[in-house]
Amino acid sequence: MLTYVFSTQLLEILTILAIIGESSWAALPGSYCKEMGSSTYRPHSVSVTEFGAVGDGITLNTKAFQNAIFYLHSFADKGGAQLFVPAGKWLTGSFSLISHLTLSLDKDAVIIGSMDSSDWPVIDPLPSYGRGRELPGGRHQSLIHGSNLTDVIITGGNGTVDGQGCVWWEWFNNHTLNYTRPHLIELMYSKGVVISNLTFINSPFWAIHPVYCSQVLVQNVTILAPPDSPNTDGIDPDSSDNVCIEDCYISTGDDLIVIKSGWDEYGISFARPSSNISIRHIVGEANSGAGIALGSEMSGGISNVRAEDICLFNSLYGIRIKTSPGRGGYVRHIHISNVIMTNVKTAIGITGRYGEHPDENYDPNALPVIDMITIEDVSGTVIKHAGTLEGIKGDNFNSICLSNVHLNVTSKHPWKCSYIEGFSNLVTPELCESLRNPYQSSVCYTANHFDCCNLVQAA
Repeated sequence: MLTYVFSTQLLEILTILAIIGESSWAALPGSYCKEMGSSTYRPHSVSVTEFGAVGDGITLNTKAFQNAIFYLHSFADKGGAQLFVPAGKWLTGSFSLISHLTLSLDKDAVIIGSMDSSDWPVIDPLPSYGRGRELPGGRHQSLIHGSNLTDVIITGGNGTVDGQGCVWWEWFNNHTLNYTRPHLIELMYSKGVVISNLTFINSPFWAIHPVYCSQVLVQNVTILAPPDSPNTDGIDPDSSDNVCIEDCYISTGDDLIVIKSGWDEYGISFARPSSNISIRHIVGEANSGAGIALGSEMSGGISNVRAEDICLFNSLYGIRIKTSPGRGGYVRHIHISNVIMTNVKTAIGITGRYGEHPDENYDPNALPVIDMITIEDVSGTVIKHAGTLEGIKGDNFNSICLSNVHLNVTSKHPWKCSYIEGFSNLVTPELCESLRNPYQSSVCYTANHFDCCNLVQAA
């Protein structure tokens, strides 16, 4: 199990973040999230031990989890039910949840993913991807899975879910995988989802993946994976709407939080955007990725995203938007503010040449639309490059707005820009000429545009 020790540098960053956010935290934007939580009363509760589970870290408990959930299905229309996981180490393969269920872990409970790939069934690829994300064909089912669910809570007293991802990372690095790696949690086509008060470690692939979901709250979670673990994103809302992510600490081998919406022609055809997403109070490091990212799979569209009060350190990128010819779709109406960065290689990255396609059938003339992106109130120290802001020839990225961005940059060439237009105010070091136009609120997406009323409500 990973153990994380906060450095003196991190404590200093947290103190600064608390000071600058103190006045605003009393009346937090995104109060729409507070209606969702993990305190829903369930009149029926059982322990996984009642179905033969043994918490010795050796006994495989997949059948115990499956049988307990099958039993609780009969209470779905009677106020729902809770499956309690007590203190212990509970080895299991993949299992699926049901509606109106709370999966609750004791503070000393550890759900451990089996290191036998046969305990993670192979399921169909997502229709918005057309294939597994890493390999053609199917993909391994997540450790905790669910589809077409309503009112699902995964919570606890900061219990742990350990994916034992090292074996999957080795298979990936050695090119011996037959199917795309699994997530720790993937919920599909579901509504009213809460994931809170837990620690997730060593995910084989992306840790938390709500896809085709609505009304999702991820709150007070810690996500950890080694900095060299491949593609271990933290939280990836994908073709989902009305999502709140808040009060999380994430340290992984790739992006901390990344918003997606399908891949090339499959995402365009499926046409399920990600929209109305609030991200706030996030601390973490992304040694091989970005703190907050959008794309590169964004073919169904991404809009109405607000991220604020973000503290990043020891990362490859701070904020990043990734896309490519062939993606289609759009990324628009994005507002990112109140960000502190320390020891970040590139503070802001926007790229229109990210590449990677599911197959040869994509349309290279399906160009993405990137506009109305606002980044403001950002400070950074020990930053190598302020930003790489590169659109696509014949497809300029428009209304890229930066305000009150101050970066202590070590590179002699802090900004690199092409095929990009926008506006700025109070930016140091000085921006590229194409972005030096005076900031105009009429064409820049501001906090006032963010319609909280459309966001997540109680399930």
